[in-house]
Amino acid sequence: MADQDAPRESRKNEKVGEVVSTKMAKTIVVEVGRRVPHPIYKRIISKRKKFYAHDEQGLAKMGDIVRIIECRPLSKLKRWTLGDVVRKAVQVGVEPSALDLTPEPAKPAAKKKTEK
Repeated sequence: MADQDAPRESRKNEKVGEVVSTKMAKTIVVEVGRRVPHPIYKRIISKRKKFYAHDEQGLAKMGDIVRIIECRPLSKLKRWTLGDVVRKAVQVGVEPSALDLTPEPAKPAAKKKTEK
């Protein structure tokens, strides 16, 4: 009886990867990489695969490391949902004062020499 009170462990597949596209509405593209030995030469090679995942709130941004969880088919390609954002991408910002907005004076064009 005590087993019924405990929360059930999810047996759904999970993957961790990097967000490579957020251009679609409520959909992100996550690239998952893995390192496997080559079947013949046994050298370690990197393989990667892209997965389409559902992101209802639009939490994930380009470059974020996210966890995706397997779910029922949501569209032709979408079979994953966004679990959580593991690590946010570094946001590089430039202060407006650092930008020099004054135009530089135009340099006179160099004259071409023509040989005759």
